[in-house]
Amino acid sequence: MTGRDPNNRYLKEEVDRDIRHLYSEGEYDNYNLDKQGEGKFWAAVPNPDEEDAAKRESCTRLPFWVKNGERPDVENAISPEILSKLAYARITVPETRVKLNPDGKQTVNLPTWVWLDKGRYKPLSVKASVDLGGGEEIWARTTVEPDSLRLSPGTENATLHPSSGECGIKDDGSIGSPYKKGSGKKAPPCGVTYRKATQGGGSYTLRSTLTWKAAWESSEGGGGNDLPNGEFGGEQDVTVQEIQAVN
Repeated sequence: MTGRDPNNRYLKEEVDRDIRHLYSEGEYDNYNLDKQGEGKFWAAVPNPDEEDAAKRESCTRLPFWVKNGERPDVENAISPEILSKLAYARITVPETRVKLNPDGKQTVNLPTWVWLDKGRYKPLSVKASVDLGGGEEIWARTTVEPDSLRLSPGTENATLHPSSGECGIKDDGSIGSPYKKGSGKKAPPCGVTYRKATQGGGSYTLRSTLTWKAAWESSEGGGGNDLPNGEFGGEQDVTVQEIQAVN
């Protein structure tokens, strides 16, 4: 098998001539100006967020004409599935920062109640669409919503509530519960009990990781839950004191 060197200057000039001929005198005579308003040219657009350069530049097909209202039947042509991923990539969730009670220093063997501000962590959606012309478009809407909160107390000398450290979402959309007066040493639905005080002015790093589950729907009736869940964590320094009583 023999081939032509792609770096050959004469080969490049030949290819350039073929391309110019295609749009000026060939299949798309004068760039299809006589069909203006009846369709549009589709072309490859590299994804700037794709880190793999070879994959980013893998589509080398020249721009081609498509009638209004139609979607090209070619590999990797834009589709609701692709739009759902583009929408997913554009969603920005708030920083994960839990509420604590007590709000200041924690106390050895006294449960720390942990919960999320319900109004701040709510479902978020982004819609991505493409105009096909002729009043037609394809679109996908991706929605993410909080699903569970995972706690890591920052020390082995602690008991998690529940013991798995995974606080699920409740029917009303909340995770965890604010402390209620009179609960005393009652175990909270979501929280941690520290068993040892911090020493020398130090602190434990309480890490909370919020999982957002994703789903999408589209103009063509398709959709699903095949997008990956997102995990976003936050850290808070916690100081634990020991209360001593003298009788």
